[in-house]
Amino acid sequence: MLFLIIILPLFGFLSGIFFGRFLGFGVSIITTVNLLLSLIFSAILFQDVITHEIVCKLTLIPWVFSDSLMVNWSFCFDSLTSIMLIVVTFISTLVHLYSIEYMAHDPHSQRFMSYLSLFTFFMLILITANNFLQMFVGWEGVGLSSYLLINFWFTRIQANKAAIKAMLVNRVGDFALLLAMFTIYSIFNSLDYDVVFTLVPFFLDYQLVISSLHFNVIDVICILLFLGAMGKSAQLGLHTWLPDAMEGPTPVSALIHAATMVTAGVFLLGRCSFLFEFSPIALNFVLFIGSLTTIFASSTGLFQNDMKKVIAYSTCSQLGYMVFACGLSNYQVGIFHLSNHAFFKALLFLSAGSVIHAVADEQDMRKMGGLKRLLPFSYAVMLIGSLALIGFPFLTGFYSKDTILELAYAKYSVWGHFAYYLGSFSAFFTAFYSVRLLFLVFLSEPNGNRHTILNSHEGSWYLGLPLFILSILSITIGFLTKDFFIGFGTKFWGSSIFILPQNYILTDIEFISLFAKLFPLILTLLGFSFAYLLYSFELNSFLLLKKSKFFKYCYTFLNKKWYFDRFYNQFITQPVLDLSYTFSYKYVDRGILERFGPSDIVSSVTSSSSFLKFLQSGFVYHYLFLFSISILFFLIIISSWSNIVIFFNLLCFLFALLFFVEQY
Repeated sequence: MLFLIIILPLFGFLSGIFFGRFLGFGVSIITTVNLLLSLIFSAILFQDVITHEIVCKLTLIPWVFSDSLMVNWSFCFDSLTSIMLIVVTFISTLVHLYSIEYMAHDPHSQRFMSYLSLFTFFMLILITANNFLQMFVGWEGVGLSSYLLINFWFTRIQANKAAIKAMLVNRVGDFALLLAMFTIYSIFNSLDYDVVFTLVPFFLDYQLVISSLHFNVIDVICILLFLGAMGKSAQLGLHTWLPDAMEGPTPVSALIHAATMVTAGVFLLGRCSFLFEFSPIALNFVLFIGSLTTIFASSTGLFQNDMKKVIAYSTCSQLGYMVFACGLSNYQVGIFHLSNHAFFKALLFLSAGSVIHAVADEQDMRKMGGLKRLLPFSYAVMLIGSLALIGFPFLTGFYSKDTILELAYAKYSVWGHFAYYLGSFSAFFTAFYSVRLLFLVFLSEPNGNRHTILNSHEGSWYLGLPLFILSILSITIGFLTKDFFIGFGTKFWGSSIFILPQNYILTDIEFISLFAKLFPLILTLLGFSFAYLLYSFELNSFLLLKKSKFFKYCYTFLNKKWYFDRFYNQFITQPVLDLSYTFSYKYVDRGILERFGPSDIVSSVTSSSSFLKFLQSGFVYHYLFLFSISILFFLIIISSWSNIVIFFNLLCFLFALLFFVEQY
């Protein structure tokens, strides 16, 4: 059964790739049913983990045996894996069901459904791996699948560029992860989780020497692991691929942002808690980057006009919360927010897809408006998803996001309060752009094409059923699972997550001040109310503010994503391309390699050996003369002087005879 959880999505992928032309619509049915079966088996495993507190290790076959490196195809099913299996298979099943209707008119829908199953398969490999090398297979696999799905409509140039950008930006993080794996093997002589995590306390004082610099090896490994996680989880600096990934079909966006690729980095931090707990420097670095990502992404989403990009930046912001929860040594709270976020983020993306599907694939919110009456169901579910996203009281996001902020305050350190205030103001921005999205799409006056607006309609039950299920869970799942995942004295996590006693501060949040608890909620309600007043009453002061130069500068700065793309293009990409052209191409390829390479050598030999054509006289005695000279030279090297004299006399006689024959 455990193996079937992983292998069933692969069967769905293979059926679509090899038999898609013959099966047709059957590919959608097969892939969806396979994911549903995988979900059922995951639920059975989850129940066993809850009731019996078991950890299952499944070893299949040996994989790599080289010197001291021994790696097996082995899988680990513990509490962390079980909750991730539920999230991934559940969201993926609903996305498959949703895609049946959404991609019904696409001629390549079989390929699309196959790629979705491949994406899920690699994510399952990642979260069930029992060693770093096998985890890296899933890590690279989800990167490959994201490239295939973002570039699914490969005739679009923007889709090509977005897919290449996602691949290249993730290569930076993947390179850091590879360096971390190399360092782990060189220090611990193993890549198995059990071996590495067990040996960590014995290497706390081990130094890594680079030139004359000394670094603590655990700090180096943890920072490299986090740099790898930054690429997949789109943290500040390696985040630029995430909004551009919206060029793919909307179900792809839902799967990437809710359950698969972007959650891989957070999962890696939770899985490697045994390493991070012994590296305070790395934890502070994680906390710093996560808090900066939260405020950056939420502020950038304020004035985005593409509906899907607004939701994409909200994902980036929420990932910042998850990451700095791990930086606070509360990995279980980060995973709790990850699981909650999966439901309402999938709801937001799929409801956005329902709207886009209804208005002839229009994504610009400024060309929508007035859709509340035409799409009441889509409005209702998007309202629920938006309220859960902003952390409205007693919805799913409220229970995890506020807990993270309270933990940051209860840290009672500079970094903790830094993260707390940035996260609180990020809650204000999140509430503002969520309400702005609702007004521009549903509540404002219609601004789109008249024919498109009048012909908009709700989708079939294939679209509606996943939205309904996700909306119910976005209301209830946080309340139902809070005590189970992060309640006092819970035994759910067992040995899958390790926290040093001095770093455990979850119980301290009960003793912080009432103002610290209410401050994020106050900012959330202020952002909600502020956006409602500005966009519902169209205040004259707001119109005057829009015309001011200061607002234009702020709008441009935030709309252009803090100019990160421009900075990378101007100071990194373009100089590298210029250097590649002037040095690598002009001086190396066309210079050194042309001068000393095969083509130039051939031309040089040809020109320098042109004198040899004069030796081709057509006379036999000329050829014999050259032949004899060569033999004479050879005899000079290997023979005695008497033999040379005899040969020379014979040669003279032979030449005289040949000359006589030639004359007559």
